[in-house]
Amino acid sequence: MQKRWVEQNPVNHNSVISLAKALNINEVLASLLVQRGVHDFEEARRFFRPSLSHLHNPFLMKDMDVAIRRIEKAIGMKEHILIYGDYDVDGTTAVAVLYSFLKRFYNHIGYYIPDRYKEGYGISFQGIDYAKAHQYSLIIALDCGIKSIDKVAYAKAKGIDFIIGDHHTPSEQLPDAIAVLDPKRKDCAYPYKELSGCGIAFKIIQAFTKTNHLDDAEAHQYLDLVAVSIASDIVPVTGENRVLAHFGLKKLNNNPCFGLQALINLSSKVGELNLTDVIFQIGPRINAAGRIEHAKDAVKLLLAKSAEEAKNCCALVDVQNMQRKDFDAKITAEALSLIQESEQLVKKKTTVVYQEDWHKGVIGIVASRLTEKYYRPTIVLTKSNDYVAGSARSVAGFDLYEALLACSDLLEQFGGHKYAAGLTMKAENISALQLRFEEVVAQRIRPELLEPEIQIDAQLNLADITPKFFRILHQFAPFGPENNAPVFLAKNLYVKGMANLVGVNHLKMFVTQEDAPVFDSIGFGLGEYLPQLNRGLPFNACFTIEENVWRERRAIQLNIKGIRLMS
Repeated sequence: MQKRWVEQNPVNHNSVISLAKALNINEVLASLLVQRGVHDFEEARRFFRPSLSHLHNPFLMKDMDVAIRRIEKAIGMKEHILIYGDYDVDGTTAVAVLYSFLKRFYNHIGYYIPDRYKEGYGISFQGIDYAKAHQYSLIIALDCGIKSIDKVAYAKAKGIDFIIGDHHTPSEQLPDAIAVLDPKRKDCAYPYKELSGCGIAFKIIQAFTKTNHLDDAEAHQYLDLVAVSIASDIVPVTGENRVLAHFGLKKLNNNPCFGLQALINLSSKVGELNLTDVIFQIGPRINAAGRIEHAKDAVKLLLAKSAEEAKNCCALVDVQNMQRKDFDAKITAEALSLIQESEQLVKKKTTVVYQEDWHKGVIGIVASRLTEKYYRPTIVLTKSNDYVAGSARSVAGFDLYEALLACSDLLEQFGGHKYAAGLTMKAENISALQLRFEEVVAQRIRPELLEPEIQIDAQLNLADITPKFFRILHQFAPFGPENNAPVFLAKNLYVKGMANLVGVNHLKMFVTQEDAPVFDSIGFGLGEYLPQLNRGLPFNACFTIEENVWRERRAIQLNIKGIRLMS
């Protein structure tokens, strides 16, 4: 599928020149900083030199003081505390972080992850019944619960208090919990709104350490898990998340917990891990436990107390991940077939597909793959007990959550973000949802959003890619949503020597420009251009700049995202 090339709107040229002079850097780099809201030396210092002192006071979060008082009361009264979390990476890391921390000071504590198939997403009545049966009088819910009004009321009637620690968008009415920690609350003045669920758990730990005059290192030792949650939950890598990810990656690469080290040992990465590596090599294995069996297997891995224990837990999770891949491939093929066999479905602006025997654990992955293929808002549905469960994914620039809100009368429940959501509904409403979702999206989506795009940050001459340029560019990391690796546009390029195909359809070549050095380049999925490039046709290309490590040899490499041949 061809992609639109969209260049960033020009930034103030005077600001760029001023910043370039103040920092003694290339104007292209200065323009990238201005795009990211950095305008002067002090802001640049803060951007390039993240510090844990930049983290916000956790007590700026609404209800944090109430939450800490309730936890301390529970400890003082020797109450039993249950840490309750969702079954994805964000939820399991959140549970592992808070459970590990509190367990060091207090023994009457347990954790609970709902069964994806028997209980579904979020807080469940079964989970509350479990808490009651095991004498837990305080539940701390992480990465879920912001909409669980009926469940919290049910728990309250049984004498169980709730602290909600969530980061999803709340409804107008909040649960009647002792404390509701969510930066997205309208009445919450916390300066940063985009923390992950595990990030909320970290803030609870931060608040507890401050109250009890503990060393900050007591909280910071969990930053490797926080970084994994930030990467896997695709939250913005800006502000506080950027600081947490920066230091979390340092710990992940130098001194990770036993469970994460076992997962790293399975990865194929050479050199240091970045957030993208976490997304593709660590996150899927943690997620696989909850998708195939039960997410408690992932929590056990993350809580492992020795390398041997972690290795054994990791072996189980890796087997589950291989099973997940098999389900993923089979269901994706079936879903694509459903669409391709219907001319009507192919022409729609949305995809809503249902098969009652699809594995619930992988429908989110399948939704992502269908979105990538047809590039339109997508919902994949399957039967789940007496209901239908669904996972939804969106395209860049379109608010999926708001679209589902317009369909909420057809749903039993739903929740999520702008680009990803989960839902539960009755089977008899599937046809109505297919019609309504198409109608809502067709009315609201701009036509250009249905065509994938490559966002170009700046034009660049290859001669400007010096070691100094790359060193400074490298300091823009960690890269992720809203701080993506900059994409550059270079014109009038040509291949030096001959381009080759590697893998299935990937271009491997040396690229240059008049009066510029030659750069090793890789273009994934761009093999169709091989004949023209080997005939010597000049071309324009957009690309990111990265370091390629091969047998201890390090070299700057262009990762080419798009090619346009010049006539």
